[in-house]
Amino acid sequence: MTLIEPHAIGQPMARTDGHAKVTGAARYAFEQQVEHPAYLHPIQATIARGRVAAMDTTAALALDGVLDVLTVFDAPELADTSDGELAILQDDRVHFRGQIIGGVVAETAEIAREASALVRVHYGEEPHDVELSADHPGLYTPESVNPSFPADTDQGDVETALATAEVTVDATYSTPIEHNNPMEPHACIAHWTMRDGRPAVTLYDSTQGVHVVRKTLAPLLDLQPEQLRVVAPHVGGGFGSKGAPHAHDVLALLAARRADGRPVKLALTRQQMFSVVGYRTPTIQRLRLGADTDGRLVALVHDVVEQTSTVKEFAEQTAVTSRKMYACPNRRTSHRLAALDVPVPFWMRAPGECPGTFAAEVAMDELAVACKLDPIELRARNEPEVDPESGKPWSGRHLVECLQVGAERFGWYPRDPRPTKHLAGNWFIGTGVAAATFPGMAMEGNTARISHPGHGHYTVQIGAADIGTGTWTALTQIAADALGCDVAAVDLQIGDTDLPQASVAGGSSGITSWGSAIVAAAKQFRREHGEHPHVGVTATAEAPQNPDAEAFTVQSFGAHFVEAHVNRDTAEIRIPRMLGVFSVGRAINARTLRSQLIGGITMGLSMALHEESVRDPHFGHVVTQDLASYHISAHADVPDVDAIWLDEVEEHLNPMGSRGAGEIGIVGAAAAVVNAIHHATGVRVRDLPVTLDKVLAGLP
Repeated sequence: MTLIEPHAIGQPMARTDGHAKVTGAARYAFEQQVEHPAYLHPIQATIARGRVAAMDTTAALALDGVLDVLTVFDAPELADTSDGELAILQDDRVHFRGQIIGGVVAETAEIAREASALVRVHYGEEPHDVELSADHPGLYTPESVNPSFPADTDQGDVETALATAEVTVDATYSTPIEHNNPMEPHACIAHWTMRDGRPAVTLYDSTQGVHVVRKTLAPLLDLQPEQLRVVAPHVGGGFGSKGAPHAHDVLALLAARRADGRPVKLALTRQQMFSVVGYRTPTIQRLRLGADTDGRLVALVHDVVEQTSTVKEFAEQTAVTSRKMYACPNRRTSHRLAALDVPVPFWMRAPGECPGTFAAEVAMDELAVACKLDPIELRARNEPEVDPESGKPWSGRHLVECLQVGAERFGWYPRDPRPTKHLAGNWFIGTGVAAATFPGMAMEGNTARISHPGHGHYTVQIGAADIGTGTWTALTQIAADALGCDVAAVDLQIGDTDLPQASVAGGSSGITSWGSAIVAAAKQFRREHGEHPHVGVTATAEAPQNPDAEAFTVQSFGAHFVEAHVNRDTAEIRIPRMLGVFSVGRAINARTLRSQLIGGITMGLSMALHEESVRDPHFGHVVTQDLASYHISAHADVPDVDAIWLDEVEEHLNPMGSRGAGEIGIVGAAAAVVNAIHHATGVRVRDLPVTLDKVLAGLP
């Protein structure tokens, strides 16, 4: 693959959208300027399973300022009801508590919210099942796991290898429900008008992919794609939850269809986001490792139980990373699902890789203890020369280098992995390490358009998304290098389906996918118009097929180092230091890259110590549905966190020489925290989060 010459690429350039954001000029979905809007508030089911028998809207409609009430008995029909999550208000069935069963449209958001509480709903309630267990009677094997991996794999003779292994680990780990909780809630404005006798619909949406939203929602409304315009220039975070439209988007579009041409605005409350926009599925993972006394793996089994929803299947790829992380001749992985009466799980930062690596890397630490081997040395001894799953060569595997660089930077010395139980005052002190990996992904079908409006400037257009990751800035740098001009000469336009096709911001694939299209368009522009183009000329190009895509396995790698302090009397946990060292190819923007990696590391700490959504089995809903009871890490939890990366170039993924870095920061971070706590205290916590009660009883 031919790489472009970097000049702007790699520089710690300040965000091009930074001034607009800090001054309030950057408009998010709910802030888009529309004339005379109405406001929508959802009505949600208060049972977990059954049917809606009746909805009395009399009191709501009598409230001054109420314009309309939608119910399951009178809502507009959808043209396509095959997606169980999106096919709302089409029948009287209730599949989970919090399901949208109606909505109130009013002159103000406050009136809509008050009126929604006045709608009296009568149910035919049925017994529900919302509890995941390793022996759930309804467990089944999905056809595939996200996005299209086989659910199970089996190579070699695992049971014989385990039975004859000199050292074994057999442990079960669990991760709870976790919710994405971006700063900007899910919000949209739907405006349904008529043009030339046909519907012309605009949806301002907080989304990770405008073209994905249009492709998904247009058929539901019996619209041609060009009849639905989706706009999202600025998005206040998503962590995966905004990677596809959810039921609230459909509700807004249905309400706007009956609003006589008025735009309809909807912003979900924080509480509503815990029931209708996805979450990380809980997992129960059994890891069985077999090794010789030198720590070399001879067998690996990773069996996963997780949940999905009765209304729509989502199968997280939790065990997939274990298929390729370490060399092992005998290996088996499996995924089993329980379809419960709960909302649909969905993407959350590094879905699959994040919870799966937590369990696998804690199990590797347990193996290091059993082998009395330094945890870094254990991982180095299990380095595979090629991808163990496919047999393909690596485009570049630098895990051992990440571990070595991190060890030197962190002050890690080869040590006995067994707990130190070392006290400094009233605090046990220990250190932990874990490895990380994430696939180098690229999406197909991305197209960019470049035009020359004059005065040496270039307009670069692609329907990409910036969810707070720095896309506005990174794509500007890529375009400048591809065109051979200064970054100030580039006018980037993104976040609109009126712009050329772009894939979703997901799987850490955005910059690779969109940047490749921009480079292709820049090359096409120079071929057609030269270095001194005429005013008004344009070139459009689609990102070409990657000739190396099938020849190499492309993965990013990393190593996490953590120092943990645990109070001997209270089991209070403090994490004064975290360091991540990563192999992610060339940095597009050193400043935003570091920000993404540190954000991921901090989110991993949050996963380790704080995050847990608790579902009430009696009523079926999440009770921790605000940021007072759903705890996340804050600045005080991470006094010293740093992220660095190797000086390298990825030669087989994209013309920029980079790999995605939005997700690898979280992968493995929670495991390093748990391993550090064990090293400090001897207490091995296998069920996240590590709360005080799980540590206190085992303290020396």
